[in-house]
Amino acid sequence: MKKRVLVVDNIDSFVYNLVQYVGMLGAEVEVISNLESKKNAKRIIKEKQITHIIISPGPKTPREAGVSNYIIREFSGKLPILGVCLGHQCIGYVYGAKIKKAKVLTHGKTSLIRHNGDEIFKDMENPFEATRYHSLVIAKENFPSSLEI
Repeated sequence: MKKRVLVVDNIDSFVYNLVQYVGMLGAEVEVISNLESKKNAKRIIKEKQITHIIISPGPKTPREAGVSNYIIREFSGKLPILGVCLGHQCIGYVYGAKIKKAKVLTHGKTSLIRHNGDEIFKDMENPFEATRYHSLVIAKENFPSSLEI
């Protein structure tokens, strides 16, 4: 079955890099703005038979991420959802995590990422080097047990 990926655009310059990379992997990609209505977002997901969702980076906070939080609430557990930067923060926010300012701004710096090899990390080097751009983080204190770091 062909993968059909919805990318929610949180108005960030990196969004179309993600779209291009996902397309290079052979998936059909549909992009919607975070300004889309809940009703229309749900209709697009059903009509386009979306199989995966990516919530993109963006310049704002999870509270200002438009339809992103609704999509996470509505489709969590039904479709795989990947959050990048703001999208990652939105997932934490929806599940009750506290979002706070990072102790140190991390813009354009690389870090080694260690992982368990599951699902999206399958066949990736461990650790791998990733470039980070963020000023907000999900607080470790009271981290939701339903999520995994």
